[in-house]
Amino acid sequence: MSRGDGHPYDALGPDVVLGALESVGFPTDGRLLALNSFENRVYQCGLEDGTFVVAKFYRPGRWTDAAIGEEHDFTAELAAAELPVVAPLARDGTTLFRHAGFRFAVFPRRGGRAPELEGGDTLEWLGRTIARMHAVGERRRFAHRARIDVDALVRTSARHVLASPLLPPPTSSRYAQAVEALALRLDAAWEAAAPRAIRLHGDCHPGNLLWTDAGPLLLDLDDARSGPALQDLWMLFGDGPAQRDALLAGYAQFRDLDVAELALAGPLRLMRQVHYAGWLAQRWDDPAFPRAFPFAAESRWWDEHVSDLYEALDADG
Repeated sequence: MSRGDGHPYDALGPDVVLGALESVGFPTDGRLLALNSFENRVYQCGLEDGTFVVAKFYRPGRWTDAAIGEEHDFTAELAAAELPVVAPLARDGTTLFRHAGFRFAVFPRRGGRAPELEGGDTLEWLGRTIARMHAVGERRRFAHRARIDVDALVRTSARHVLASPLLPPPTSSRYAQAVEALALRLDAAWEAAAPRAIRLHGDCHPGNLLWTDAGPLLLDLDDARSGPALQDLWMLFGDGPAQRDALLAGYAQFRDLDVAELALAGPLRLMRQVHYAGWLAQRWDDPAFPRAFPFAAESRWWDEHVSDLYEALDADG
């Protein structure tokens, strides 16, 4: 879809959001607040009884109904195991609803604060929580959700970049060469670690965590995928060994981590870096992206991105 064709989310106005909630039995009082989300559209909505819910409108075409169902089922399974997650609310046994051409889910609003990741006790608690989540995650497999691997995060992302007008033509060949070389090295790292794929949160960074008086709260399993356990840990490692060691010490209390996976921390960071550029390129038709990420339209940013990829190759070689 080109920028001039509009975007499906253009039709998601306040009346549609509130009407969607009303259609499934959540009487609203008109209060509506857009929350910070780019992949989907997420709103805090006031109800007539004075409480609030959070409505998530799924990006059209991203996930199949079956894949969204697996996200909801996994979240419910975690909640049943007394993991601190926010599970979608059901109406007549259903958690995925439709209104005005959009698919959406409704969640209870939960409060909290950003976790202080410098403290060893906090990190150990997080480690224990993630280990318990993984113990549930390894009980069965996803059948419909994507995997975290080199093809999905690097090669597919690179195809989006190379097909995008955002990538300056003079930079295109250098980018293609860098990504191809990186993918081969990442393949080797993946093969050496031989990680076992389990069901994951998938995007367990500090922004998807809240801290409450009862401890951590895991938010937003929209990126739940199959992959190595380390995917849910490495983004919380911080810059020094102390934070990583505290997190892993807590994890070890509830689940053994294959030590070979620790070698994937660097590769997973690189894979996320490549995937981020691909995500921007793939979503550029969404008007929210040029507004929020204007740097992606500048040649300088792409030159720096490609230089970073070559630096990674040099450091690894």
